[in-house]
Amino acid sequence: MRATFKFIYDTANRFLAHDGWAIASHIALSALTSLFPFLIVVTALAGFFGSEELANETAKLLFLAWPKEVADPISNEVSRVLTQRNHGLLTLGTLAAFYFASSGVESLRIGLNRAYGGVEHRPWYWLRLQSILYILAGAAVMLAFAFLVVLGPLIWSIILRYVPTLEPFTREVTFLSYAVTGVVATGALVVAHRLLPARPLPLHRLAPGIIFTLTLWMAGGFLFGAYLHSFSGNYVSTYAGLATAMIALVFLYTLSWIFLLGGEVNAMLAEVMAARRAERHPQPTRAVEKPRAGSRVSEKV
Repeated sequence: MRATFKFIYDTANRFLAHDGWAIASHIALSALTSLFPFLIVVTALAGFFGSEELANETAKLLFLAWPKEVADPISNEVSRVLTQRNHGLLTLGTLAAFYFASSGVESLRIGLNRAYGGVEHRPWYWLRLQSILYILAGAAVMLAFAFLVVLGPLIWSIILRYVPTLEPFTREVTFLSYAVTGVVATGALVVAHRLLPARPLPLHRLAPGIIFTLTLWMAGGFLFGAYLHSFSGNYVSTYAGLATAMIALVFLYTLSWIFLLGGEVNAMLAEVMAARRAERHPQPTRAVEKPRAGSRVSEKV
């Protein structure tokens, strides 16, 4: 029990020493400003493949795990943006969207480098290009999952036509969309922890922090949604027309510090394991041979 409390205390100290609250606010603001550019990229990519309806499904999938009080106002604005955009992939606005969306990835990189103690030596332009590629890959993956979500009910209806006894399982099939969101979130966390920092941990050591992050994300989303359900008027009375943006920003801030804390958990576990290995296998020390009594030490001048 004492070791558990010491681990929690040391992890919290690491989080504070690495300016976790400040970095979390940077990630939250970057994520909010990168959200619409990312969805613009998704829309342009969907239009390139000739299925712009997938962009709307991707937006729904992106907000599926968010509390309803946070997701509904933003999704309305997202729908307005997606229906009024020029969907060309290589337009100047879309190319700018790639760049601004990659800022969210860069903020995650800064936070993980702080958590894992990495010092970045890679050129900045290579890091930015890498972030843009991650945005493009993320948009493609989201579109692929959205395609499965759109195609799923059609496939299920065909299956029921030939095997009607499976109809009682329709409710379970609808929950697959939540499973898809969980798979996307888990994959994104693995990629972030493994590929973004300058000193990443081995893949098998990422599981504790990722499980910690996913668990607190679910609990935090539930509690934040319950809080907004009862006290959402406080934001409206305080921030007026900016209430929607502030609610989203506070929610993203909550997700951000949980994400950073997951990185600190992994780093702290790595330190504890390294200390235990050092205790089990101590490095042999070479004895310094002392000069014998009466012996002369010759020096060359």
